[in-house]
Amino acid sequence: MKKRKSIFPFLCSCAALAIFVATPAATQAQSDSVFQFVKTIKGNFSYFNVDNLDNLYLVTDNNRLKKLNEKGDSVAVFNDVKKYGNPSYIDVTNPLKVLLYYKNYSTIVVLDRLITVRNIINLRKQNIFYVNAVTLSYDNYIWIFDEEDYKLKKIDEDGKLAHASIDWRMLFDSVPAPEKIIDRDNFVYLYDPEKGFYIFDYYGAFKNRLAFLNWTSVEVNGNTVYGFNNNILYSYELKSLQLKEYVLPAFFGKFSSIKAMNGKVYLLNDKGLDIYQIK
Repeated sequence: MKKRKSIFPFLCSCAALAIFVATPAATQAQSDSVFQFVKTIKGNFSYFNVDNLDNLYLVTDNNRLKKLNEKGDSVAVFNDVKKYGNPSYIDVTNPLKVLLYYKNYSTIVVLDRLITVRNIINLRKQNIFYVNAVTLSYDNYIWIFDEEDYKLKKIDEDGKLAHASIDWRMLFDSVPAPEKIIDRDNFVYLYDPEKGFYIFDYYGAFKNRLAFLNWTSVEVNGNTVYGFNNNILYSYELKSLQLKEYVLPAFFGKFSSIKAMNGKVYLLNDKGLDIYQIK
């Protein structure tokens, strides 16, 4: 496989900090044979997510959130998914603590490992009104990006502020608008499709940037960053700086959403959830 990578430094506007930006490299596409069919979870689902233990979270056509283990067995059901309308995002960073975020209501519903309600956070009561992305932090707090004062914030289960970064307008000439936050292995990744990944440490200090643009369904799993653009799956190794491209095969058919996680690709379609292993 022919691979090419490019990394170049630039300086933060407020400090002499070297920032390494990895630009997407042109690589030879993988053959269809790299995707091996595993199984299909049959059903009519409107949403899915998967955690790092291969547990599946599926929203059914009757508005139930079902949790299935790695064998496909149902282990829990949450019946009140649409209490605040359709959830904008279901965060499964920690299988023991699931977050349902309802952007239109600025509300986070916290579920336990059996996906029963543990707590409800109304961000408006904390004077936080504009939040696109949330995720659970490694220490069981919650990361949010406040788009009103341009700060990455960590809040507790009562919505009270535990930590905040400096105003991003002091960091960047053009402020990102992150659509997703991912907490993985000592770093926090915020993704803006127009600007790429912005990486921070657990104290909210900016570290570097990966300029992978226009990706969808982004994920960070172990040392691998995943994302899709058109009919290409991108896989970027953080340690080796190796970027791979996989052309999605025709036999995937039509799907409404897609995700790469744990070395697998998950496809939601009209018959259920198809799972493929990446060889």
